[in-house]
Amino acid sequence: MPVFKSGAGNAPKWGELDLFDFVRLERGAKRVFERVSKKEKLLVCGGRCVLKFGDQQLYVTTGANHDLASPGDRFEVLDVMAPVTLVRFCGRWGDETGGSGLWEVDRSAQPKDSGDPVPYPKETNFDCHFHDCDEFWVIYAGRGVAVTEGKHYEVGPGDCVAIGMGQHHDFPMVHEHVRALWFETTLEGRKRRGHLWEHTHGKAEPKLDRV
Repeated sequence: MPVFKSGAGNAPKWGELDLFDFVRLERGAKRVFERVSKKEKLLVCGGRCVLKFGDQQLYVTTGANHDLASPGDRFEVLDVMAPVTLVRFCGRWGDETGGSGLWEVDRSAQPKDSGDPVPYPKETNFDCHFHDCDEFWVIYAGRGVAVTEGKHYEVGPGDCVAIGMGQHHDFPMVHEHVRALWFETTLEGRKRRGHLWEHTHGKAEPKLDRV
């Protein structure tokens, strides 16, 4: 099942992601994230807080994106100045990853499709594409329809969409303005970064066991 929730044992077995934490903290809160995996990444989806990891202590805001560098490190939120939304990824990915960050999508008055052509209606400008790596989307606000493996899935806050390498994926329909983050794990094959399209980059070669 490509859509799953936070928690141990929920992520697909074929991926390098073991689990993710979806956390909202109110003003003045503190939080310690006990280390659970070889690799860990934390993204700030909204708000302001003081984050400690390793020998660093930083004031972070929306868009902050940090990785643990040493085996003994862990993330700690020391103080929250404005309600904050955090997502932590834990797993076994390699050193050369596709990337990660925040994205959003909404309806468009004049939808256009710059990606590969699709047989279904679109109301967004999101492009249908694939990657030379696995990718994970976490939705933290809004609702809509994600497409992967040729199937449509209704998704909303707290959902994670698992996308296997080479699988075309899309976000054609939005019910409420969607805000999400993306994390592309270890690059494979030709190790090309970014959105790939068959009309530009050649035929996709999906890993058929990653479904």
